[in-house]
Amino acid sequence: MKASASYLLRRLMLGATLLTSGCNTMAPPRAEVACSSTLPPGIALSADGQTASTNLSVLTFNIEGLSWPARSGRGPSLAKIGTHLAAMRSVGSAPDVVLFQEMFSDAAKRAVLASGYPAIASGPHRTTRARGSTREKLPGRSSLKRGEIGIHAFGSGLAIASRYAIVDTDRRAYGRKSCAGFDCLSNKGIALARIEVPGVPSLIDVYDTHMNSRGASGAPAARNLVAHDRQALEASEFIDRTHDDATPLIFGGDFNMRHSEERWGNFSRYQSLALVHRVCVDPASGCEVRMSWDGDEPWMDTQDLQFFWPGDGVRIRPVRVEALFDGRPGSPQLSDHDGFLVTYELRWKASETRVPGCRITPGTLAPAR
Repeated sequence: MKASASYLLRRLMLGATLLTSGCNTMAPPRAEVACSSTLPPGIALSADGQTASTNLSVLTFNIEGLSWPARSGRGPSLAKIGTHLAAMRSVGSAPDVVLFQEMFSDAAKRAVLASGYPAIASGPHRTTRARGSTREKLPGRSSLKRGEIGIHAFGSGLAIASRYAIVDTDRRAYGRKSCAGFDCLSNKGIALARIEVPGVPSLIDVYDTHMNSRGASGAPAARNLVAHDRQALEASEFIDRTHDDATPLIFGGDFNMRHSEERWGNFSRYQSLALVHRVCVDPASGCEVRMSWDGDEPWMDTQDLQFFWPGDGVRIRPVRVEALFDGRPGSPQLSDHDGFLVTYELRWKASETRVPGCRITPGTLAPAR
């Protein structure tokens, strides 16, 4: 039997009360791992010795870590997410970086920590000040029955986990006039982790977000569409403020744009980043597709996306895409989202391989096969 909106709201408010009274605490970010203590990646030289390259794998994964009463019984699956990633790390097959969304419940936070990544940075917290780009009201009227109560019961649910050192972080919570429906109970936003990959001459800027939903928000279509548009603008403003175009960039998350031409149109007005799906769908791109894609525009069939910017001194391009936590043997399905894993090639002039800080062990460089 489906719960009424008023009943659901009462239960959500009870959860919010428990949260703000200290019964639900934010897992501490762990971003203190030293660059010198991380294992360097394998770095290959081109046949002529002029360029060096390495790979960086990035997983975006909505772990369905919603708190009670929106979800219940998620503890065992969330625990398995943490242990599965930890097991992959133990044999060297885990993604280098994981972008988590919906890390709301204590079980979800424990799962992220249990993954064993030495560097973890969180997104906006429940009390992070929301920074909107407008004070204009959304179309229609706000409604307490769908969670538009003027306070945040939860943080953003975002975390960025990395095997490499995170040397800088930043975050922005989307504006209070930039959310619609039950999404307003979460302080949604965007997070940045600046990552040092040993040997690579440039830092890598990695961003994570989770944008306003449609039907799940409970808000009318016109209202949640404008909220999503404002979040797209605010994400773009945050990236413009925090990113140097000379630096490679990866932007992933749950964008909530599946099957919505309007949302894609609005989002594209603010972003000039390259879409991984769009690159890899081209057979001439050199990007290996290890997942099932239907149609000519597979990006329209998913909420989980990654975008990138190539940078100057270090060029970046996707070379492989695949699903993780998708139900295949050895890849258990533990969320209502599959994980989307992208392997990027980083390439730069061999003479610029970074020595200070994260030093490359002599003999590490070897001609590419």
